[in-house]
Amino acid sequence: MLLLEEWSTHGVLLDSMIRRTDFLREVLEWAGAPRGGTVVTGRAEDLARLPDFDGAFDLVTARSFGPPAVTAECATRFLQPGGVLLVSEPPDAEREGARWPSTPLDELGLRLVAVEHATFSFAVMEKFAATEARFPRRSGVPSKRPLFSTP
Repeated sequence: MLLLEEWSTHGVLLDSMIRRTDFLREVLEWAGAPRGGTVVTGRAEDLARLPDFDGAFDLVTARSFGPPAVTAECATRFLQPGGVLLVSEPPDAEREGARWPSTPLDELGLRLVAVEHATFSFAVMEKFAATEARFPRRSGVPSKRPLFSTP
C-alpha cells in the first residue's frame, strides 16, 4: 500500500488467503486510500504463470512470504529481465547475504545486488535472465523441497 501511495503507480497485491485479500480490497475502497491497486487471490506459484503476470513487473516486493528459497522461486517469474526483487530481512540476518546463495539464485535468473541494514533490513536482487519454464514448480513444491537452505 505504501508503494502505491508514495509512487502513485499501479500495483498488484496478492495473497492465497481469501480473508486477507478481502481485507485488502476493503482497505483500497476506504476514503483516502491509494488508487491503482489490484488485489488477486491465489498462490504465487500459479499466478506467476498467468499471461497477465508472467514477466509483467519491474518490481516485486515480499514481506513475511516464506524462507529465501521459496520467496525467490515464487517471485522470479513475475519479474521481467532487469526487474528488481526486494525482500524484507529479519533484523538479525547476516550482512553478507548468506541467506541468498548465488548458485541457486543464478538458476532462477536472479542476482543478489545488496543486503541493506538500516531502520529495517532488506535484500535487493536483480533479474538478469528469463525464467526457465520449470519455475516456479507446482503449488506447494517450493516450500516442501526448497532449492536451497539458509543458515
